[in-house]
Amino acid sequence: MNDRIRAREIRVIGPDGEQLGVMTVRDALLRAQEVGLDLVEVAPTSVPPVCRIMDYGKYKYELSKKGRGSHHKGGDLKGMRFSPKIGEHDFQTKVKHVHEFLKDGNKVRVSVWFRGREMAYPQRGHQLLQRVTEMVADVGVVERPPLFEGRNMIMILTPKR
Repeated sequence: MNDRIRAREIRVIGPDGEQLGVMTVRDALLRAQEVGLDLVEVAPTSVPPVCRIMDYGKYKYELSKKGRGSHHKGGDLKGMRFSPKIGEHDFQTKVKHVHEFLKDGNKVRVSVWFRGREMAYPQRGHQLLQRVTEMVADVGVVERPPLFEGRNMIMILTPKR
């Protein structure tokens, strides 16, 4: 950038994208200063190196914005926690929420939380998660089957593509 460019001659691209031709670094810097912008080396390995007249701060901001956007692919991971002794109406309501999350394109972490002696009946949790899977089969698929993690039996659902 600007004074850090080591090549003697460079190919210069103007702020609007037009080719300004091959010139010395000094001439290119003068042109950049005339319009109040920076001279940025965009292709240092080509012969001659390619430099562009642009606002470097804005360029860095655009690059960081592009990088941030790529992390949000795949939607959020939502969570829904059930108890093995959940009532039928509560179960239906929670399944409806899971259905909505999947329809919106989010992954859902469905967990069954065991307390005290409930740990002696893991099949109840497994049956509960199986029912959830069947009820949301039209919008989601199982990414990770039910597994125990401490006192929780956890399954992850993803939206159908």
